[in-house]
Amino acid sequence: MSSAVSAVGNTQNQRVTPPPAWKRFVSRNKLGTFGIVVFVGIMLLSFVGPFFLPEKNSTNVAKVYCTPSWDNWLGCDYRGRDIWYQIVNGGKQLIWVSAAAAFFSTFIAITFGALAALLGGWFESLVLVITEVVLTVPNIILLGVLAAFVKLDSPFLLVMILSVTGWPTLLRAVRAQVLSLKEREFVEAARMLDLGLPRILFREVLPNMASYILINFVFGMTGAIYGQVVLYFLGLVSLKGDNWGLMIQEAYRQGAAFSTDGVLYLVAPIVMIVLLMWSLTLVARALEDVFNPRLREA
Repeated sequence: MSSAVSAVGNTQNQRVTPPPAWKRFVSRNKLGTFGIVVFVGIMLLSFVGPFFLPEKNSTNVAKVYCTPSWDNWLGCDYRGRDIWYQIVNGGKQLIWVSAAAAFFSTFIAITFGALAALLGGWFESLVLVITEVVLTVPNIILLGVLAAFVKLDSPFLLVMILSVTGWPTLLRAVRAQVLSLKEREFVEAARMLDLGLPRILFREVLPNMASYILINFVFGMTGAIYGQVVLYFLGLVSLKGDNWGLMIQEAYRQGAAFSTDGVLYLVAPIVMIVLLMWSLTLVARALEDVFNPRLREA
């Protein structure tokens, strides 16, 4: 009897080892895991794939709108160029330009939004006025106007244009968050100790918003991708190189939407862009699930 009781007691005293964090995440967030897998796959295809793909971008009149085959997995375009080759090589610039634009627009938003909340006064009023002016103009129209005055013949200029138009919404959200955080005890203590505005901003306030900033950075990438596709479709960007947006513009201009022979040339880049933006949305929601304690407890 005593041995049975002791065995039960030992069993109760044993600690159950929780599964690893990644297993808990996968079991709780299957869509987020799928989004991460898709995004990593697109990154590998775009940044590693070109090193293993033979050159198939030369014009070949004999293969104009050829059907999919072993040599041309997705067929050929209106100039006889391999569509799969363009898909593999067309994502790299789109992705890194979007990431760079999201980084700079996020930096503008968190810097001026936080400073506006911490400094107040005329500086806050000026920042809010500029923000409201930018928000009143539709983003697509603003992108078109800026692109009409700036010759977008380099990726750097494209990054700058997308950065200038992508910060207002996040700035207002950051300002609201900092207005709440600056009333906390640790910020009040830092201000009483006169630690200086840069330390208060970058050591006390912004680290408490890191998860929120990261999630909005991912959403900023989706907005930058959308902006690039619009600029390419309208022909406001230098029409050279390999790019999914450029593929859509060329396919539409050559009437691929009205031809069964060229439909893959139009559909393939659209599918890749949709997959990329969808995966980024799922990744952002997965990050929110990780960082938001209320969602973890649900």
